[in-house]
Amino acid sequence: MARVLPFRAVRFARPAGSDISALTAPPYDVIGPELRDELLARDPHNVVALELPEGALDRAVPGNRYETGRRRWRDWFDGGVLSFDETPAIYVQEQRYRHGDSEVARRGFVAAVGLEPFSAGVVLPHERTLPKALDDRLNMTRATAANLSQVFGMFSDAEHTTDALITKAMESEPLACATDDEGVVSTLWALTDRTDHAMVASLLADTPVLIADGHHRYTTALAYRDERRESDDPRPQDTPEPAYESVMMALVNMDDPGLIVYPTHRVVDAPAPLDSAAFFAALEQHFDVEELPAGHPAATLASASDRPSLLVRTRDGSTRLVRLRTDMDHTSAFPSGTSQHWQHLDVAVLQELILSPLLDVHPDRPETLSRLSFMKDAHAALKAADEHDVVFILNPTRMDQIAAVAGAGETMPQKSTYFYPKLLSGLLFKSLEIS
Repeated sequence: MARVLPFRAVRFARPAGSDISALTAPPYDVIGPELRDELLARDPHNVVALELPEGALDRAVPGNRYETGRRRWRDWFDGGVLSFDETPAIYVQEQRYRHGDSEVARRGFVAAVGLEPFSAGVVLPHERTLPKALDDRLNMTRATAANLSQVFGMFSDAEHTTDALITKAMESEPLACATDDEGVVSTLWALTDRTDHAMVASLLADTPVLIADGHHRYTTALAYRDERRESDDPRPQDTPEPAYESVMMALVNMDDPGLIVYPTHRVVDAPAPLDSAAFFAALEQHFDVEELPAGHPAATLASASDRPSLLVRTRDGSTRLVRLRTDMDHTSAFPSGTSQHWQHLDVAVLQELILSPLLDVHPDRPETLSRLSFMKDAHAALKAADEHDVVFILNPTRMDQIAAVAGAGETMPQKSTYFYPKLLSGLLFKSLEIS
């Protein structure tokens, strides 16, 4: 049972309805040094100054990143840059953007969601994540005692019963808005009525929450909660739950028409010089390998989505449509215990039938992953074949596939999905000291 709760958000102290674009940023894990400098040039109080403070990553070094983050978080409160909202709220967030020739709006709630281990089946991961330096985010959480950005979660509401509460919030004055560098406009409202809070909690109580993005943020929140449970005195009965027992999460209906999933394409280098003809011949063990018909390659791939299919281009420019054969059973090639849903994911087929056996790349062999990279843009990925051995262009993973795999307690391979647009950092923060 998911626990969805209101909280007193920390926000930039600006008048209601202010445009705070200069204070916001993309998620911290896509920000490099040049973008960081650019964001700080727009405003020295840009959220990136909190998410990625200057200083060494080694906590033993004086003036390290975490000391800087702790001091800055406190200074921004003392200086009136940040302030708490007076009333606990469940927030409503809209992201409006262009998709092709259409304008699309993705809407959802931002709430405090009770932390549960993945094994409880309440909050579910949907894809495998590679080992990363989680220490950095955990150290920053320790330093600030805050969620500096949101986890992106999804819930099932095919009847759209939650839409009325979102509409109600949007009838009030916005708290803030911001436009990112891709033209996505994010707008924030607040639901402050306790009856509305209870209704949101009730409507989401019986559906698992599926993490769309932010698996590492959620894992960090769990680790921080467990540390605080061990270090804090036992909580007396009938006292409020500590703020560190929940994490700030954006919650979007997976049936929202504004929820768009893009694929992430693969660029791979072989461990030895690649013989293109031999590679395509080896693919024929599991795949129908076809010449591309006249027309746009992306349209050809989209029309082949009835079974796992890929566009494959090698360094010599050879490009083929590769489709999983239907005249044989491929089960033995997949890890034991994986479901048919998992085995029919394009990304799983690519990982287990091509990358691992033919190119020696697999997440269970981390030393091989330096030869694998990811690209969002198909045109750029195809062009990358000029300098790399093989490029794989994928169709997007469908929402029904994501739900089926997660519902079975499985996780998809890394980078199986790219939910667009990313959530903007800086609209809201959540204190882990004050609910």
